[in-house]
Amino acid sequence: MNIRFLTVADQEVDDAVGWYAQRDNDVSRGFLDDLDRAVRLARTYPLLATQIEPEIRRLLFLRYPYSLIYGIDEDTLVIIAVAHQQREPRYWADRLDSPQPTG
Repeated sequence: MNIRFLTVADQEVDDAVGWYAQRDNDVSRGFLDDLDRAVRLARTYPLLATQIEPEIRRLLFLRYPYSLIYGIDEDTLVIIAVAHQQREPRYWADRLDSPQPTG
C-alpha cells in the first residue's frame, strides 16, 4: 500500500518535530519513531484503527499525545492529519471537503 501525506499533515509533523527538538533531540527522534510505527501499522493493517467518520480512521501514537488520521483511497493510505490529542476535535475535518495538495 502506498502512503501519501497531505501537505498540511506534513507541516504538522514538521511543527511537532521542531517543538520537541527545541526541548531534546532524543525526544524529537522518539516522536518520529512513534510516527513511523503508526504509519507502518496502518499500512500493514489499514482497517485496524478506529473508524471515526465514514472512511476515516484514527490510530493513536504509542508514546506521544498524537493521532494519525487517515483515509484509504484504493491502494493508498492518505494521511489527513497528525493531530495532537489536545487540539480542538475534528479541526482537520475541512480537509475532507476540498482537494488538498500532497507532500
